[in-house]
Amino acid sequence: MFEHISKPTLIVDERKCKANISEMLAKAKKHQLEFRPHFKTHQSIEIGRWFREFGIHKITVSSMDMAVYFASDGWDDITVAFPVNWREINKINGLGSKIKLNLLVESVETIEFLSKNLTYPAGVFIKIDAGYQRTGIPVAQTEYIGQLIHKINRSGFMKFEGLLVHNGHTYQAGSVDEIKEIHRNSLIQLADLKKSLSNLAQPIHVSIGDTPSSSICDQYEGISEIRPGNFVFYDLVQQQLGSCNYKDIAVSMACPVVAKHPNRRNIIIYGGGVHFSKEFLSDTSGQKIYGRIVLFTESGWSEPLEGCILSSVSQEHGIVDASETLMKSVKIGDLIGVLPVHSCMTANLQSSYQDCHSNVIKNFRDII
Repeated sequence: MFEHISKPTLIVDERKCKANISEMLAKAKKHQLEFRPHFKTHQSIEIGRWFREFGIHKITVSSMDMAVYFASDGWDDITVAFPVNWREINKINGLGSKIKLNLLVESVETIEFLSKNLTYPAGVFIKIDAGYQRTGIPVAQTEYIGQLIHKINRSGFMKFEGLLVHNGHTYQAGSVDEIKEIHRNSLIQLADLKKSLSNLAQPIHVSIGDTPSSSICDQYEGISEIRPGNFVFYDLVQQQLGSCNYKDIAVSMACPVVAKHPNRRNIIIYGGGVHFSKEFLSDTSGQKIYGRIVLFTESGWSEPLEGCILSSVSQEHGIVDASETLMKSVKIGDLIGVLPVHSCMTANLQSSYQDCHSNVIKNFRDII
């Protein structure tokens, strides 16, 4: 299989992707949540169409350029889950004239800027920080948040859509119970915030969106919408967190074997930091893991091979610590598969993917 592949190529298993979409959609329906998946992970019009097969019609993206890209394929209800970049106002107005566009704000300055410069209607979410501390207004600043909502409501072209939260600190959790606790604390804080804003006499919708809690948790009181993205592919981080099993990981990088060093049981692959990024996991001994090794089969790929990891990456090189069995069975010129640590970063570094039948899947990077 994949005899034509000559360089690192990300293989996407359509069957697994659709199973992951189906499962997350079922959870959203179970809890009566709007499902607005984040497309920053797959970044592909073709994979976006797989979501359409499930009746999904609202999406999230991470940039205005990505919003324009997906709008070109007919997506007409898009949230850009990144703080408004003032320098893109022309692009915002251009897209806002064609679709329902939702923007993200976290300051009075940006709201005032939009009030003066928007020429078409836009929905506006306020970014709330419930503990991640990347960006957003701290959830306890209720008075300031209320002032922002009031300013949005007074604007001619802005419509207040709700509060948007990303609990990215679930990715630093040490256990499933810790993820559940982060999620539970976020719900409590958001409930308190909504209660403090009850004098506004308007519904306060809350949108949350991290794959660990969306995959693991079953409490969503006070939440209107979920926006997970990584779940469509999953990866080794999610497997380690408990969000998925190895069988749910829907991408594997096909890498040519270019050298072998039996004396140190290393296999050298064409596949390095420019293909995977340099994100890594650590095992209990402190060993860095940049990927786990699989072998391709007629229907996809195997479970990770015991005792085989991608232990080091430089720009183009990858060093595989191999078992004795793998050293004996793999030849220079063969392809081996690598499950990525972080599928979002890995996919972002590719200009296209291939499915398990060798069909090319173009993505956002193919046009920029």
